Amino acid sequence: MELYEIKNGLEDARLLLDQLYVSANIEVLKREIEGLTVQTMDEHFWDDQAHATKVYAHLNEMKKVADTDDSLEASYKELVEVYEYVKDTEDPDFMASLEEDYIKFQKNLDEFEKTLLFDQEYDHSNAIVEIHPGAGGTESQDWAEMLMRMYIRYGEKKGWKVDVDDYLAGDEAGLKSCSIRFTGYNAYGHLRAEKGVHRLVRISPFDSSKRRHTSFASVEVSPELDDDIEITIDPKDLRIDTYRASGAGGQHINKTDSAVRITHIPTNTVVSCQSQRSQLQNREQAMLMLKSKLYLLMQEAHAEKLSEIQGEKKNIEWGSQIRSYVLHPYSMVKDNRSGYESNDPKKILDGDLDDLIYAYLRSQVKEKNNE
Repeated sequence: MELYEIKNGLEDARLLLDQLYVSANIEVLKREIEGLTVQTMDEHFWDDQAHATKVYAHLNEMKKVADTDDSLEASYKELVEVYEYVKDTEDPDFMASLEEDYIKFQKNLDEFEKTLLFDQEYDHSNAIVEIHPGAGGTESQDWAEMLMRMYIRYGEKKGWKVDVDDYLAGDEAGLKSCSIRFTGYNAYGHLRAEKGVHRLVRISPFDSSKRRHTSFASVEVSPELDDDIEITIDPKDLRIDTYRASGAGGQHINKTDSAVRITHIPTNTVVSCQSQRSQLQNREQAMLMLKSKLYLLMQEAHAEKLSEIQGEKKNIEWGSQIRSYVLHPYSMVKDNRSGYESNDPKKILDGDLDDLIYAYLRSQVKEKNNE
């Protein structure tokens, strides 16, 4: 690494550190830490243990952010001092040490930036992803299953627990609908970047004339809320159907005779679960999914707010896509929101989504800061 590269990198790092200080509200954060720390010293603080535990967890999360910012600032100042020394002396030993410390600093700064991207209310929650093919029969149904495979692989790479709660097979290939639950820290924070219409361009494997086809599928993403959320559901408002689990899915699908579909009649909200081993377990999981959806509907009464959480419901067709995957006549994936492009769609379809997701989340932060 050349000395001028480190100089340019440090200049960029200074700008980013300043941006993160503002976007993370570090000054306000430190005042809140002081206030909560005083609260924890009150003799009656532990009278309500559940509340106290939540306060401590929140306090530790805030301390982690503030301490990391302080640490990065200290590392930056030290790097600048060593850089100035190396520039004046050209000492090879100090140059080697500077390069090593600079690479470590950049890695830590990148990780810090990523953690600050997950600052929305439900980001730390588990996620429920629902996939629906657009018009086009087998083509779109096959594309929907390709997306299902992509997200399952992504979840496994992130170390999350992945469960296919519902799966309805396509007529000839692919799927008509599916619901996948991802259990892991920041699962919703990552996957909310995926909500919207996804477009595929390829030579169809189902067309004997080998013509190029365009297919669409929609992805909806919702956070899975805790079981202790307070919401009353009148049993008379529910229609509960049981059926046999269907379709493919290998180890992710537990084929039983006890799959459950619950319809909340007043809101026409439908949830299904077939991943558990008994009808009772499937019913319990479906009820949790229903409670999460109805809670969001109650909390976000306005359509604008609801679209922010569940994703804007657009027609699954040309012009409404958030991302295009082109396999022919060239290879490219482009996200229409962030502008991110990749020439390796196979890698992305195999679940390598982090660069796409972080590019989108960063673009959202940039838009927010420009408002």
